[in-house]
Amino acid sequence: MSKRKIKVNKKVKLIALVLVVLAIATTLFFVFGGNKNENTSSKNNKKGESKPVKVEEKINIIDTTSNKRPFAIMINNLAVARQMHSGLQDAYIIYEMIVEGGITRYMAIFESDKQVDKIGPVRSSRHYYLDYVKENDAIYVHNGYSPQAGADFGNLGIDRIEAEAPKTGIRWNPKGLAREHTLFTNTELLNKNGVGKKRTELNKNVGRLLKYSAKSVELDKKTGAIIANNITIPYSKGTTTSYTYDPENKVYKRFVNGTAHTDYITKNQYTFKNIITYKVKNNNIVSPDGYNGRQEIHNIGSGTGYYISEGYAVPIKWSKESRTAQTKYTYEDGTELKVNDGNTFIQIQPADRELTIAE
Repeated sequence: MSKRKIKVNKKVKLIALVLVVLAIATTLFFVFGGNKNENTSSKNNKKGESKPVKVEEKINIIDTTSNKRPFAIMINNLAVARQMHSGLQDAYIIYEMIVEGGITRYMAIFESDKQVDKIGPVRSSRHYYLDYVKENDAIYVHNGYSPQAGADFGNLGIDRIEAEAPKTGIRWNPKGLAREHTLFTNTELLNKNGVGKKRTELNKNVGRLLKYSAKSVELDKKTGAIIANNITIPYSKGTTTSYTYDPENKVYKRFVNGTAHTDYITKNQYTFKNIITYKVKNNNIVSPDGYNGRQEIHNIGSGTGYYISEGYAVPIKWSKESRTAQTKYTYEDGTELKVNDGNTFIQIQPADRELTIAE
């Protein structure tokens, strides 16, 4: 064999040795250096197998840590406007009460630091809604107001934003509706141009209206619990709210006058984790402008109702000491009501209408 061939073979062997060393080094890196997190998570594993890092088991839907004042936004609920309802799934509390002509209006409570791109249609104020603005220490958002509400803004110290485009509202009319049904808003505009630099008191001065449980409240074990798969809440001959329980997702699907209540943008049916329903008396009043038909709601005092969640309803008591006081909710034995983590619809129903809770 020639010297040249011997030199070539030595070079080949040397290259092969280098490649083997590199392969071993790469393997050691990935085993001992590249998977530090996996190795750390398996230190206490007797068999030595890798386990995933434990993640938070539950993330609250309701941000109970936020101390920012929410927005309380008046929502038009005429049938023609209802087809355009947008953003309501992002509210953490919504109230429904009777207004003139047998119709109802909603007031939706939104976290002010949560991004919601379109909310509405926005409508005018009625004076008794201000009681519920105060109990949430909210910044009130509306477009127009009744004479009674106008007088009470100052009396009750309501911080408010008169929504209007383009500063604090958006005119949006994809279905060619009358102008009063076309005003929407969003949390970005309200924060930037509504609140802006004018208000210094942006932190809440009251605690949360509702107490949220860290785990299921297990209503089926509460005294007086009944199965609640179908709920019907009439407000007038022309307006009935109803819910059907969805056991798979543990929420209630919402209907108005027998039709699924849906979001115009997402096309999804609105769902709610909790329903609080109770009755108060109401009567017609004559406005200073001579209009006979607006309502007075007798909501100061106490009464009974139901808390409904996860397929069951239990009797509760409610009390409200003044227009600015928070409504207090308790079980029948007087212990404080705790609700499941999730959004809540508070249905304040006329006393002369029948509530139906059925299997």
